[in-house]
Amino acid sequence: MNIKSLLLGSAAALIAVSGARAADAVTVAEPEPAEYVKICDVYGAGYFYIPGTETCLRIGGYVRYDAAGGDIGSFDGARTSDVVTGKDQGTWFKNTRFTLKTWTGQETELGTLKTYTEMRMNFGNRNGDFEYNEAGNKTFDLHFAWVQLGGLRVGLDESAFDTFVGYAGNVINDTLVPYGGFQTNEIQYYFDAGNGFSAVVSLEEGSGRYDGAIGTIDSYVPHVVGGVKYTQGWGDIVGVVAYDSNYENVSGKVRLDVNVTNELSLFGMFGYGSDGKLGDVGLARSFYKPWGGHWGFWAGGTYKFSDKASFNLQVSGDQFKNYGIAANVAYTVVPGLTITPEVDFLHNGRFGDLDNSNWTGATKKNSVGGIIRFQRDF
Repeated sequence: MNIKSLLLGSAAALIAVSGARAADAVTVAEPEPAEYVKICDVYGAGYFYIPGTETCLRIGGYVRYDAAGGDIGSFDGARTSDVVTGKDQGTWFKNTRFTLKTWTGQETELGTLKTYTEMRMNFGNRNGDFEYNEAGNKTFDLHFAWVQLGGLRVGLDESAFDTFVGYAGNVINDTLVPYGGFQTNEIQYYFDAGNGFSAVVSLEEGSGRYDGAIGTIDSYVPHVVGGVKYTQGWGDIVGVVAYDSNYENVSGKVRLDVNVTNELSLFGMFGYGSDGKLGDVGLARSFYKPWGGHWGFWAGGTYKFSDKASFNLQVSGDQFKNYGIAANVAYTVVPGLTITPEVDFLHNGRFGDLDNSNWTGATKKNSVGGIIRFQRDF
């Protein structure tokens, strides 16, 4: 009985102690919840919130490989001199590009705050006629870097003289007859009336050199671009005018786009530029008048055979009797991967003349070439 009493007493003591400790148990803290990336669907697919902010970010870009051959004036050919044999010979023009793009968006009391950047890195040889045409890394290209609040945009963009009107077709070599100077620092305001009408005003720095004419402003006076557009379901009509402060000449372009059917879309664009001071110094081209002579034209269209394949065509010409034709078939192998074979032709109207303005560096009056492009977009 004594042993039994001892066991019962020990059990009672253990129960009492356990109850006392249970009343004073240690609480284990819950782990902090992981902050996973949150999808942002305000600005379209691919955006996510930068953790801890109200800013939405999208990252994208593409990897591209081009292989081309033919005459230099078609933009597809390359030629090099063999330093050992002294022989001029044709060779492939090849280029590989990696492009990284970023978009951001955030709603503020003054409207949507946006940014866009695009950086291009290239490796390959050069289109043209060179003594040494070795392949290598090319110049790093910061192609876009702008900030926009509401309709106000500042930074590096392509000129409104080109972007507001649109690129001249869906071909690879769309500048056989050139239609714009493109890259520039700018202060731009875009207005959308909401009923199909929109307008733009842009103060621009310009860039580059064109047949001897300086594209970048040479004083505190900016280049000025203005345009209006009317867009409906059938297509759009747009006009844009540019004032070159260096040479005090005025250039303009008008364009009509028509959606003929769900499969077929057509466009036509005409450009005209005055001489201003360009005529005084015998120059033919400038940042806003890069075509030969006073006028130039571009026309073409796209026909969609299916969701995967489309045919694209562009014809172009100018007052100097330069005429270009570019045609391709763009085929989407799988979503994100497109293969585009293209053929190009250029007739150089003033080849061999003393006043020839040879935009493409053509070595003959008629140039033919071809290019195939592989591009993975992501």
